[in-house]
Amino acid sequence: MRPLDPYRSVKAALGALVIVSVIITTLLVFVAMHSATELRVITVFSIIASLLITQFVANSLTAPLGEMTDVTRSMAHGDYTRRVRSGRRDEFGDLASAFNRMAADLEAVDTHRKELVANVSHELRTPIAALRAVLENVVDGVSEPDPETMRTALKQTERLGRLVEHLLDLSRLDNGVVPLHARRFEVWPYLSGVLKEANMSRGASTLSALSGVAGSGTHTRTDVHLHLDVSPPELTAHADAERLHQVVANLIDNAIKHSPQHGRVTVHARRGEGPESLELEVQDEGPGIPESERYRVFERFNRGGPGASGPGTDGGTGLGLAIARWAVDLHGGRIGVAESPRGCRIRVTLPGLESARG
Repeated sequence: MRPLDPYRSVKAALGALVIVSVIITTLLVFVAMHSATELRVITVFSIIASLLITQFVANSLTAPLGEMTDVTRSMAHGDYTRRVRSGRRDEFGDLASAFNRMAADLEAVDTHRKELVANVSHELRTPIAALRAVLENVVDGVSEPDPETMRTALKQTERLGRLVEHLLDLSRLDNGVVPLHARRFEVWPYLSGVLKEANMSRGASTLSALSGVAGSGTHTRTDVHLHLDVSPPELTAHADAERLHQVVANLIDNAIKHSPQHGRVTVHARRGEGPESLELEVQDEGPGIPESERYRVFERFNRGGPGASGPGTDGGTGLGLAIARWAVDLHGGRIGVAESPRGCRIRVTLPGLESARG
């Protein structure tokens, strides 16, 4: 404990300094009066004692300011991890605590900025890859530029434009205000389109690999079979279609990466408990997730740990499941790893119209 810690105010510390100086001077005067010591000698000793005490108190009071200066210089060079010791109980202690909170906020903002860039890159990759696949097939003569092919390309272009517009929504995350454009839709045709886009994305990755161009986080798993199971076939749900697309696309992408050769990824869709609610499951046949690691699955930049295995475990950014959790949370739903005798099964539950009323 520092000598001035018992004082809860700088004013009290300065007052104590004055009192101590006066007491020392008075004692020295009494010594001079009852001895043969000259007054000028007593005066010199009094001045020296006062200066030493003042220097000691000044160093104790200004130490946090020097520490804050060093930390500020580190922050100016991009190091937001340093903190100031805040064990004091006076005004400098309050200032140190406020300074540490500010440093923590700046560190969180810097981390959020870096994660935002990674999220944007991750989300824009899918429509760009799908659009590239369509255009390369047309240029190479694999497919004709018929209206159906052009509609597919137009759909990917429109989705790319919507994703760019939705980047503005990310700026509202700090305030917890992100709009959801929920609507009623038919589940079967919607999920069929998502699976079709997943196949197109894999085709784009294959073309890139054959031409010697490797994209960050892409894979060439054309041996994995995608299967859709919707029950009942006329099932409808109420949710934000674009946000739900983020969830399903990222879960499928993650399942494909961790599937064995000639494996199978199945997307199950069932009616939930509430009106227009939806329960989705994405099941793969990979090595699965150990129970001890399940709590970390949805953390940003988590890639399954050093023990992850499988043909597609390399090359990911570790953001897909984190983005999926973010989109599900916006709906007021739940996402988690469900028990499965084989592989990994991710279950998503959306509340439907209940969240819209809330």
